[in-house]
Amino acid sequence: MSADIFHILNDWPFDPEDQYRLVEADDGRQVLQVRQPLGVEQYELDGRPDGAQPFGKPSVLDEFQSRLRDYEEEHGTSDGFSIDRDDFVLLQNEAIIVYYRYFILFQIGDYERTANDTSHNLQIHGMIDRFASRNEDKNDILQYRPYTLRMNATSRAMILIGEGKGDKACAVIESAIEKVRAGAEIDTPTYHFERVRSLQYLRTALREVKANRIKAPVERLRKELDEAVENEEYERAAALRDRIRNLSSPEN
Repeated sequence: MSADIFHILNDWPFDPEDQYRLVEADDGRQVLQVRQPLGVEQYELDGRPDGAQPFGKPSVLDEFQSRLRDYEEEHGTSDGFSIDRDDFVLLQNEAIIVYYRYFILFQIGDYERTANDTSHNLQIHGMIDRFASRNEDKNDILQYRPYTLRMNATSRAMILIGEGKGDKACAVIESAIEKVRAGAEIDTPTYHFERVRSLQYLRTALREVKANRIKAPVERLRKELDEAVENEEYERAAALRDRIRNLSSPEN
């Protein structure tokens, strides 16, 4: 079998307006593909985005949570547990690939998985904050905490809006605003930028939810579907139907 993927790239030309698709893998599971200018990336939808099982666990986070539990059982306390530079890199690299996936999932309206992925990264942040042996490592990852809190709250709020629970959506956003405001300051340009931007975004979202101007995901997608059919964009219409079906499923 040829390793040349030219035919795949030729069948799916790069278009910045049409970069994402869900396809069925050989075993029937769905995977997420992203068309980049020079190739195609493929992400698992569940578990680690690369499908790996580090240390025989679902994730690096699971491994270090297990190590922490074992340490606490042996010592009766978490005092003395430490994440060194090599351990930090493993956790940071996992957070990066999870970020790549949830950024795309949010764009395509998969708010359940976005919420799960951002929660995963927030747990990594918490572990690094508590146990990283180097302040530089803490700053490297915690400077993105305002952004991750924002994405987590927004995705959870969109799920609640879809369920007709606007009051609960407001409470989620308000809680995120308080967490961003009360978070320990990190002296990096990235942190200050993300903090200001996240607070602005969340406050705007809160006003929109209170004014009932944010529509449920399915309602928004149905409007896009009508537009696609009217414009005879049949491939896009088919993809939108699939997304509406997935969001309308009882499992979601």
